[in-house]
Amino acid sequence: MDSFIGIRFKKETAKRFQTFSRTYFKSHTEAMATMLDFFFYNEISPKEKLGPTGRTIEAKLLKRINAVIAIMRDVEKTQTKPTVAMIQSLFETEEPRKKPMLIEKKYTKENKEVRFVEKQKRSNQL
Repeated sequence: MDSFIGIRFKKETAKRFQTFSRTYFKSHTEAMATMLDFFFYNEISPKEKLGPTGRTIEAKLLKRINAVIAIMRDVEKTQTKPTVAMIQSLFETEEPRKKPMLIEKKYTKENKEVRFVEKQKRSNQL
C-alpha cells in the first residue's frame, strides 16, 4: 500500500476538488496526478488563460459568417445579376418582326407628253 501525506487546503477549495475528483476520477490521487501531468506535458501554467472559450469563438464565427453572407449578397446584386441579364439578352433570339414588303409603286398615269423633239429638217439655218 502506498503511503499518504497530508496537505492543508482551505475548506472551500478542498470541497471543490473533492466534487471535481469524484465526478471524473476514481480517486483524489488520480485526479491530482492527471492535472499535474496536463500542465507538465502541455508546458503551460495554471495561471495562464488558454484563449477564448468555445462560446466566444462561436459568436465571432457567426459574426464573420454574417459579414460574408452580406458581401456575397452585395456582389450578387451589383455584379452577378446585371451580368447574367446582359449575357442572357445577348443570347435571346427573338423572331424578326414582320415588316411590310417594299413594293415598287407603278404609276397609273403615264406621262405621254414629249419634252424634246428632233429636228426634221437638216438645214443649218437658225
